[in-house]
Amino acid sequence: MILGAIGDDFTGSSDLGLTLARGGMRTVQYVGVPNEKAAPAVEAGIVALKTRSVPREEAVEQSLAAYAWLKEQGCRLFFFKYCSTFDSTPQGNIGPVIEALVDAIATSNPVLVCPAFPATGRTIYQGHLFVGDRLLSESGMENHPLTPMTDPDLKRWLARQTTLGIGHLPRQDDPDEARAEMLRLTAGGMQLVVADAIEDRDLLTLAEAGSGFDLLTGGSGLALGLPAVLGCTGDADIWKGVRGRAIVFSGSCSRATREQIDTHIVAGEPAMKIEVGKLLSDADTVTSVLDWADRQMGLPLIYSSASPEEVEDAQKRYGRERSADVLEAFFGKLAAAAVERGYRRIVSAGGETSGAVVKALGMSALKIGPEISPGVPALRVAGRDLALALKSGNFGSRDFFSRAANILEGTGG
Repeated sequence: MILGAIGDDFTGSSDLGLTLARGGMRTVQYVGVPNEKAAPAVEAGIVALKTRSVPREEAVEQSLAAYAWLKEQGCRLFFFKYCSTFDSTPQGNIGPVIEALVDAIATSNPVLVCPAFPATGRTIYQGHLFVGDRLLSESGMENHPLTPMTDPDLKRWLARQTTLGIGHLPRQDDPDEARAEMLRLTAGGMQLVVADAIEDRDLLTLAEAGSGFDLLTGGSGLALGLPAVLGCTGDADIWKGVRGRAIVFSGSCSRATREQIDTHIVAGEPAMKIEVGKLLSDADTVTSVLDWADRQMGLPLIYSSASPEEVEDAQKRYGRERSADVLEAFFGKLAAAAVERGYRRIVSAGGETSGAVVKALGMSALKIGPEISPGVPALRVAGRDLALALKSGNFGSRDFFSRAANILEGTGG
């Protein structure tokens, strides 16, 4: 294994897997830290964790365990993957995990920090993160129910989370010049380097500049140039779709996902909204919801996605953590029961929801398939007749749900 990656959620890990596989690296996404060695043919291994919103001590512990396993596989370059909207609280978890990895690797080299993903509108300029033409703090992410992003200045946000020095790298056209500037910043006590990037070519430059060091951190866009830089440009594995019933779960409250839900409903497709209060009172149960899904003729959607006002009201009634825990637990149980009933294609929207689904299904590894939308691949569970699409909340076209279900079947978009 050449490249070892640690993802802080499952959707972001599959996003990274798509980028690497399309670039020609033989890539496998592992669900948690494996208990056995990787297959000899694997060039890039991604250990997908669910550490974005757990206590930071737990996030650090799990990330270090993933690093230790990847190191045992012979990796010479490590990648910490987090969301292109830098989802985190003022206390962590991005900064603490980076700092722990720096210590574990025992590196004094520069460490890039770059969540940019221009294909989905995430760009960085003067160290500030933009979503489309809006600053991160004005993009809707300021209303995120678990990790509200109220400051677009990545240096300032990251400085709240780590004691490591933080520098800034303006756009660079030459990898050698970028590398020299990174070394200069690190020599001045600024080991973490927040890098500007507004086009894919900026990310290619950064990948070449940073791949000679020990650790990269950022979004999947930073990996665009890694397969070529690392000398891995083989052919991707042949994708085989999965026949069988499809179902959609959505817990994301992002604008993009709510638009996808509206599109699904307007198209006449079946949809059921679940709420924390109904789950707590057993007005909705796993059995009753799946009984409803079984009766539908189209593509059934079960969703808890809601407006910021609805989310705030639920959190006031039931508590922020309790609300999140109840919904995640329900989606996990729903996914496991759906598979038992014969559903073979599962589309999941939202990082926390997808994490709950993946953990509940008890899988160990995922094979990367074709792109559904930028940042979202089709996935097939190794050794099982089961296919998944794990979508970050902000990703995907308005018709994503139906498109994903078709691609998972192998019938196109």
